[in-house]
Formats: sequence, C-alpha cells, structure tokens
Amino acid sequence: MKKLLTTTLLLATLITVAGCRQGDGTLFAPASSGRPYEMLVVMDDSAWERPAGRALFDALDTDVPGLPQSERSFRIMQINDRQMNNTFGIFRNIIIPKIDRIYSQVKFKFARDVNAKPQMIMYIQAPSEEAFASYVAQHKQTIVDFFTRAEMNRAVKLLEGDHSALVEQLVRDSFQCIVHVPSDIENYKRGRNFLWTTTNRDLDDLNFVIYTYPFTDPQTFTLDHFVHKRDSFMKANLPGPLDGSYMSTDKDFVFSQDIAVRGKYAFEVRGLWEMEGAVMGGPFVSHVRVDEANQRVIVAEAFVYSPGKKKRDIMRRMEAALYTLQLPGELPEVGITPMGPDIEGVEEEQAPTDSPQQNQNRDN
Repeated sequence: MKKLLTTTLLLATLITVAGCRQGDGTLFAPASSGRPYEMLVVMDDSAWERPAGRALFDALDTDVPGLPQSERSFRIMQINDRQMNNTFGIFRNIIIPKIDRIYSQVKFKFARDVNAKPQMIMYIQAPSEEAFASYVAQHKQTIVDFFTRAEMNRAVKLLEGDHSALVEQLVRDSFQCIVHVPSDIENYKRGRNFLWTTTNRDLDDLNFVIYTYPFTDPQTFTLDHFVHKRDSFMKANLPGPLDGSYMSTDKDFVFSQDIAVRGKYAFEVRGLWEMEGAVMGGPFVSHVRVDEANQRVIVAEAFVYSPGKKKRDIMRRMEAALYTLQLPGELPEVGITPMGPDIEGVEEEQAPTDSPQQNQNRDN
C-alpha cells in the first residue's frame, strides 16, 4: 500500500505541475490521475476499520460479473482527511464519507470534474456510522454501478478519438450501422448477415461480432431464444482451431438483464463461451437491440480470449464499444455518454469551488 501511494503521489504531482496552466497563462483543470477502476476512499483510519469502513470496502471489493475467474470491481486505496491534498484531489474516482449528526438521513451525492478531468467524486452523507454501514450494505450495487458507468463513459470517449476505421466501414457497408471498436482490431470474416472482427492474437485477443435476423418472434428478448440464436450463428461462422470445432455458449454460466442504450430498450446477456471440440473459452457480453427502421434484431457482441490472465480491463474496454453502436435512423451524438450518471438514489450537486478536503472539513 505504501509503495502504491508513493507512486501515485509522484505521478499525480508531475501531472499537476505540467497541467495547471495553458500557454496563455490561464488556469485550467489538470488531467485526473489514477488508472481505470482505481478508487480512492477518504475516510478516518479508525472508521475505515470499523463496520462503516468495512461495509464500504466490501461494496467496492465485489467480483466483476461474467468473468471466469474472480476479479474485483475496483482497486481500492484509503487515506485519511489529513492526507488529502491537491495531489490526491485530482484522483479520477473518489468517495468521501460525511458522517455527522447534522444529516437526517443517508444520501449519495456526486460532483464531477471538481479538481481534474475526468473525475467523479461521490459523497456519502450519514447521521451515524451505524446508519452509514447499513445503507451502504443495502445499496452497494448502486455504488459499483455508478463508478463502473463513469469508467465506461470514459472508455467510450477514448474510442471516439481512436477506433478502427476498417471495422467502422465494414459495419456501415454490411449493416448500415456505425460502431467504434479498438483500433488494433484489424482482421475480419464475413458471413450471411454476420461479421466477426478480431485482433487475432494468442493473448489479450479482442473480438467484436455483429449479426442480424428478422424481428418476428415474441420470445426474442428471452435468454433461451438468445442462446439458441447465438449458438446457431456461431456454429455457422466461428470455427475453432480443430476440424469440427466451433464456438458455443456455456449454458451453466449465462445470465441477462434489461438495460438502456441511447435511451432505448436493449437486452444484455453476459456469460462464458467455449469451443466445442477444442479447449478454449472466455467471457462475452452481448447487446440485443431492435432496428426499428428495418424491423430486424441486431446483436452486437464483445468477447475476449486471454487464457491464464486477468480479463476485467480488456473485457470492459470491449464492452464500451457496444455502447457506441449507432443503428439506422439514430442521430449521431458528439461526446455521447451512453450511460449517464442518473442512477436512482444518487443526486448531483454543484461542484464546490474548494478542494474535497476543504469541503469535507467545512461540512462535518
């Protein structure tokens, strides 16, 4: 932990010094520090070890869904308010508990880009440590979803500026859609109403698939229907390394939920894929959407292959690409944030003009 804090401190200091003024001498927000899915908690050391702190740690330390191995949602660092300064203040993801009797109930609030860009700070207000611990334990998924959404939106913005022009053109020509996938995806295979694009690497192999079929079945947005359609398309178009081998869905590890993409309904499916007739597998996530202009279902899927390595970051990078998919008739959006910060139970407040440390000291 000390080594990590020291490294973070040094990097953040360099960023702060290099990025506090433009060429004309005017002030502007520096780039935030920290890596994707790193979290800084600013909380009293003793409270961090008591039930209130343990409840927050347990919320952030949950597993990422849909991966074959256990991988944590966030890498967690904790400092006390006396250590909070301008250097740590530019961290990309910060949680600041505010536990004081002046609060009548527990609330989640957030402010963005307070000291750096991009940055999300969540304030958790509570009248007591007991109320804090109970509420956080009950609403831990809200915290995880909020910061996962923030990181996903950042990944989408990066893809806007750096994506595969080849895949964008292939998807436009074959499906009349637009999508932004990582620029290192340069290989592809076409099929009937099907496109597979890949980095074609032995490790950290990134893959994007898109396919379509008529929207006629009322069971389209059910898990059984999805698995049947997916396995049919993959068997026909995605062969394995050995004769007769092909991709299929692990029926014991697949689950779904309803989500929104660009403000419209979508059916999200996560799970594991495997190769029938070969020893290969990994995680996938799919978005099933309706192309209303052409009365067809469009499925966009990301999957990775990286045996023996952690997959959280590369999988989430690919998942972000799914949110960039623009269907026919949808208007292009500049700087789209496909998953806005509007999560139920989390209120936005105006960014304070002082540092998080000063803001915490003033309000408690």
